Amino acid sequence: MSKKRDTFRFSKKERTDSGPKRPGTRDEWICGLNPVIEAVRAGRKVYKVFLALSRRDRAEIEQELSGRGIAVQKVDLQFFEDRFHKGHQGIAATIEPRTYADLDELMEIPQIKKEVPLFLVLDGVEDPRNFGSILRVADAGGVHGVVIQSHRSASLTPEAVKASAGASEHVAISMVQNIKHAISAMKESGFTIVGAEAEGDNTVWDMDFTGAIALVVGSEAEGMRRTVKEHCDYMVKLPMHGKVNSLNASVATGIIIFEIMRQRMQKNKIL
Repeated sequence: MSKKRDTFRFSKKERTDSGPKRPGTRDEWICGLNPVIEAVRAGRKVYKVFLALSRRDRAEIEQELSGRGIAVQKVDLQFFEDRFHKGHQGIAATIEPRTYADLDELMEIPQIKKEVPLFLVLDGVEDPRNFGSILRVADAGGVHGVVIQSHRSASLTPEAVKASAGASEHVAISMVQNIKHAISAMKESGFTIVGAEAEGDNTVWDMDFTGAIALVVGSEAEGMRRTVKEHCDYMVKLPMHGKVNSLNASVATGIIIFEIMRQRMQKNKIL
């Protein structure tokens, strides 16, 4: 079942480092069918779409783009192999650079939507595929925005956008210089800061997530930094029964986000 998406309009003009760029231009590249189509549907300025001659659904894609003033160029597969990692699916586009939201803009989104706030704060998630998968979870789980740091953090590279399956077009993202300052600002605005950590004091099932929440997720290798943990009000963990005592960051994030959704839906008697 499809659902109507609300696309947040950003205003702060900040560049992202998102892969190969043509000399003398400010456009960026994305690749993969869902990322390209979702960028078009979300209203991003798409300058040109490149389609592999071998794609059998070329006509359908061109029909999707018709009437939008988007140029389509047919190329051979080597065009993609020279520019992208695996997974390009024989389709790519040059697009207007993505802009990030100010943190204050991000925190206004739940108020505009008249919803209980839910944000993700990523501390040291550097793998672009994990970042993209987390954005996919955020979009599906009703997260109002994601906060990342300007250094030691994955950004919206073509690989991350591809891993998000186009969800990156529908998730508001704020890039800040200091995660700890962002967390402090959220606390001052009445958010409960919950850190996800294997050694947490509470299991995810014991927490009340029905209030304004900012969930902090660390990297797979090192978890959250000690100084970031000190800013959390609670630390939660997922019970483990297997011999491997950790999960992929995006998988763990998904479990927690959907527990938050379950609690809120139950409180509102939607379930």
